[in-house]
Amino acid sequence: FMIYVVVGLDLKINHIYVTTVTNILLMNLVLSSLIFISSLPFIGFYMQRSDWTFGKVMCKLVGSVYYLGFYSSVLFLTLLTFDRHLAVVYSVGVTCSVGVARLRNRSYAVVSCSVVWIVSGLACIRPMTSHTTFVYIDNKTLCEEFPGDVPDVNVELLRTSEFYLQLFVFLILPLAVIIYCYVRISITVLLIFFIVLLFFLSWIPFNVIMLMFDLGYALQITRNVAYLYFCISPMFYTFVGKKFQNYFRQMLVTRFPSLKRHVFSESV
Repeated sequence: FMIYVVVGLDLKINHIYVTTVTNILLMNLVLSSLIFISSLPFIGFYMQRSDWTFGKVMCKLVGSVYYLGFYSSVLFLTLLTFDRHLAVVYSVGVTCSVGVARLRNRSYAVVSCSVVWIVSGLACIRPMTSHTTFVYIDNKTLCEEFPGDVPDVNVELLRTSEFYLQLFVFLILPLAVIIYCYVRISITVLLIFFIVLLFFLSWIPFNVIMLMFDLGYALQITRNVAYLYFCISPMFYTFVGKKFQNYFRQMLVTRFPSLKRHVFSESV
């Protein structure tokens, strides 16, 4: 199952093939969450008893699975946000939308997911190496990062590298990417929000006055404001929507070939 999700092959669930970029990223995000969840019963049992009873191998395995699910979930969430950013922000212009459509294919999803799993797997080397079992007070067996030295391993270097790895790769970088993507998405959809807000601000006063009572001048003023919305809203669609501009130019050139020299038209 993991191979099909990670590689991005045709995964069939209830006769529906999961092949789109978004679906592949979502399935990998779900898989990383399931991997993380699979370690929680062991950790919960260990925390409740304060005694590890599953052996040394399971100690290393559970610790690695925990960090693998945690790290990959963060990166897949960041990757999914970046993909949504590409789909929303760069679909404004015709040329940009075509370029992004060519980029956002299955190969893009396969490479991206593979990189996430590789980076997350490499980040689990430290838990696999340093987590072990040892006897502590009251003959309790602990499954923790070994406090002392590990033979043939530079423990101090591992701890330092893990600190900077988790700080920059799994905190600062994802946070910066997510903030940047959502700021760009917010700016892109701000026009739609403004048009919707303008619609309600224009029509609510008119409808309230018309439904409740007739105040003469108040009704005329609010009605004119409502009518004004229809006069200015096409300007937003026409002069701000780049895709609409290009299609409109192409339509003019198609209908009136003589305007071809005067109207610049991008080809889709």
